[in-house]
Amino acid sequence: MRRILILFFILPLFFACTTISPVSGAKEKTQARQDAIKDLTPLWRPLAFNLPAGHAPALGYFEARLDNPKIELWAIRADLSDPRLKIIVSDANISTHVSAFAETTNSLAAINATPFDPVSGRQGEERANIGIVISGGKLIARPHPSYDALVFYKNNKAAIIPQSEIIDKIINIEEIENAVGGFGIVLKDSRPVDRVLAQDNPPRHPRSAVAVSNQYLYLLAVDGRRPGSRGITEAELALILQKFGARDGLNLDGGGSTALALRFLDGNTKNVNVPIHNHIPGLERGVAACLGLGVK
Repeated sequence: MRRILILFFILPLFFACTTISPVSGAKEKTQARQDAIKDLTPLWRPLAFNLPAGHAPALGYFEARLDNPKIELWAIRADLSDPRLKIIVSDANISTHVSAFAETTNSLAAINATPFDPVSGRQGEERANIGIVISGGKLIARPHPSYDALVFYKNNKAAIIPQSEIIDKIINIEEIENAVGGFGIVLKDSRPVDRVLAQDNPPRHPRSAVAVSNQYLYLLAVDGRRPGSRGITEAELALILQKFGARDGLNLDGGGSTALALRFLDGNTKNVNVPIHNHIPGLERGVAACLGLGVK
């Protein structure tokens, strides 16, 4: 009887202790993975290019491999205040590999951007960009009311905005020099948005993203769908961009489209990540719009 009474008092305490945290099960695992990302410390190192001294813009490079979640990521940080930095955006609705775009436009770094249709690995085909693309002040593809975008104004300022603000003429499209669309904003005012934090058991995919702060532009590629890198959720994407020091961040087209290409010292351009189109590692998808960083 005494043992029964002891259990009567102890068991409620035990269950009370195990339910102090508001997360459990899948959410608990998600929280643990997000906590692991919070320990990420970006160490930016200068990118070296085979260019005359003083001609290369201030670009930083960072790569990391995390165990929980098991992911590999690559990132570029560009100083928006550097007068040598040139923003390059695809000027036609024609498919290209990101590495080929970087090479033909003499970009130092390039990433895939706007969602598109149809999906194919081939280059040189017509594509329909699902969202805004502006190249050198020329409208290549119209804004999509449900998605967001990275815009570069003619006054050299950069911002991540809802594309609906362009459609509703809250923002004058004539003031935009370059722009690429994406899916949704994941980071706003240095905090992950409620939409991504509220997702229950969200999917893990390869991800491409861009982000901005008062001074910097960030490009990020995270691999997935292979043993060495499982992909990330939108919430994890926001946390990584937050760790970079970004203010606002945008989830671009991802999955098999994710590719980040760099020009190396020998002059060759190649992807630093492992694109996976049609489940084939290393096979690039023919994307519709790319964002490149070059030299003025």
